[in-house]
Formats: sequence, structure tokens, C-alpha cells
Amino acid sequence: MAFSIYSIYQWLQPGFRQCRWALFLDIFHPDASTRILDVGGHVYDWEGIVPIASQITLLNLAYPKATVPAPARFTSVIGDGRRLPFPDGSFDIVYSNSVIEHVGNRADQERFAAEIRRVARGVFLQTPNRWFFIEPHFIAPFVHYLPPRLAQRLLRVFSVRAWLRRGDDVELAQLDRELRLLTASEMRTLFPDCILHRERWCGLTKSFVMVRR
Repeated sequence: MAFSIYSIYQWLQPGFRQCRWALFLDIFHPDASTRILDVGGHVYDWEGIVPIASQITLLNLAYPKATVPAPARFTSVIGDGRRLPFPDGSFDIVYSNSVIEHVGNRADQERFAAEIRRVARGVFLQTPNRWFFIEPHFIAPFVHYLPPRLAQRLLRVFSVRAWLRRGDDVELAQLDRELRLLTASEMRTLFPDCILHRERWCGLTKSFVMVRR
């Protein structure tokens, strides 16, 4: 397989993902009757990885053309996380992994958070920490601490993602325009009825997980 930024993600992420799934299962104990909404996720995030048989609805702005039919317990919906097309309390749990930092400005993130809290009783949402020294989407240290316009210019040049373009169809200018990483204080404000869990690396908070049982 050609070496790309996704090779790096596959090497770095498994440990964090396993701990995150363990936390999710320990808190919610989902079974076959549990209705889960995954905002921004895909079948491969669950199938063969998470040992549950729950009914899972996936919501994304668009989907790649499927080569293999998804199992019957998965339902794919096209929609916007800022305007979820579901009535209040439609699900038992809403799950979202590294999405809220992509949805737009602060007002967009407020709408996204309100919709997440509206459609389910349980919430499990993860996002990177703004103050962790490595920007996770570009894999660059400290650059994202700079003023936004300067950081955007530098990230397109001085980052692992900029150097390893093989197999990556992400448009760098669009990616850095859409990103708005969040702090612990902002997450508590957006999710006032949730508990903040910290994912740590070498004692530093790498990302936050907001949980409402």
C-alpha cells in the first residue's frame, strides 16, 4: 500500500479508538433494541469493530458509491447535522466522532450541538482539543496557535498532510477554511448537560468526549 496520511492515521488511531469504544460500551451497554444515530460516520466505523447488534442510522452530507451492500441494521440518510431531519428524542443515543469542528463557525457549532442534544437522550460526541500541540487533520505542531490567516497559509505547506498528497483527495484550502477546533470551556458551553471526558496522550489532553447518559 502506498504511504499516505491515511497510513499514519491507521498507525496512530487504533489505540485511541479502542479506548473510546470501550468508554462508549461501558457507559451505554447498547443492545439489539438500542437506536443509535451516528452523525458523520460510516458502516466501516462499526461493522466488525464494535461488538453490538444495535440499529444504526448514519447521517452524512453525501456518501461514496457503495461497492458492498450495507448490513440490514444500518440505514443511511443524507442530511445536515445542523438541521437533523428527525423529531425530538427519535434515538436512544447520538454518536459523533470528529465532526463538530468541521461544521462551520461558532453559530453553526451551536446549532449542531443543539440538534445533537435534541434528537436523543444519550450523547457521545468526540472532538480534538484546540490546545493540543499537534493539529490532527494536517498533523503539524503548534502552527494552529498562530492567527487564523497565517496558520491557514502555513498548514498548506508545513504539515504532514501537505507533504503526503498521495491517495488524499482532500482539498487543503477548503479543509483549513472549515476547521474550527474547540476548547474545553467552549465544549462545556455547547453541551451544558453533558460530562466532559478527556482523552490523553503523554498526560496532555488530545481530545474531548462529551457524554450524556
